[in-house]
Amino acid sequence: MVVTQRATRPCLRLAVLRVERLTPHMIRIVAGGPQIADFRPNGCTDAYVKVLLPVPGVSYPEPFDLQVIKATMPREHWPRMRSYTVRSYDEVKGELTLDFVVHGDEGLAGPWAMRARPGDELLISGPGGAYAPGDEADWHLLAGDESALPAISASLEAMSPAAVVRAFILVQDDTEELPLSTRAADSRIVWLHRSSGDDLEKAVRDLEFPEGLVQAFVHGEAGFVRELRKYLLGERGMRKDLLSISGYWRRGATDEEWRIQKAAEKNA
Repeated sequence: MVVTQRATRPCLRLAVLRVERLTPHMIRIVAGGPQIADFRPNGCTDAYVKVLLPVPGVSYPEPFDLQVIKATMPREHWPRMRSYTVRSYDEVKGELTLDFVVHGDEGLAGPWAMRARPGDELLISGPGGAYAPGDEADWHLLAGDESALPAISASLEAMSPAAVVRAFILVQDDTEELPLSTRAADSRIVWLHRSSGDDLEKAVRDLEFPEGLVQAFVHGEAGFVRELRKYLLGERGMRKDLLSISGYWRRGATDEEWRIQKAAEKNA
């Protein structure tokens, strides 16, 4: 288990290099530029950056500094922030890759990704993160939906050849599946489809657990995350320190509403 310490991180001003439509609802943005040299990987396969989306029509002081902006500008002018997993980082090429789930004009970052073109500016801060496959575990469980797919993909690639992996990924249908690779000799990857009524929680509950100590990564919609937390910690008796689990979003709630709800639940 990798745990990073929170600290004030500078904002990096990158440029979009390439845009690729991976599936009907997934867009890949590859960014770089001079400031990519200041990006510091943290070893987490769920490493994430905050994507900063300036408010249209608002001018920001230069050099761009989020702390200065928060100290000198009204809250409604602060850039909107969204968290996105680092799909990959290539230090030699100076490229950072982020995958965006898009649903038409819904949200902020998705529509931005749909409109993005080479040369567009991308403001980020980070990375943060807290998970990477460890050697202590006898086997690994990965479970999530589209929002967790970049982290699951990166985690599969980071597995050792001796790793035992069981992965469950929920997407809309087979058009949303992506090629996945792993060095793990014993890996089983199961794609589940909402359009067919597949249930991620049920799939994990029906799994015949391999013998030994399990390390798990379970992220995505808050509903199944909550149920799988109870199942893995309560019924399965998993070690809490080997479980990375979090709701990235909640059905029926906007990003802002979910962040408020999540903070309230954490402090309750």
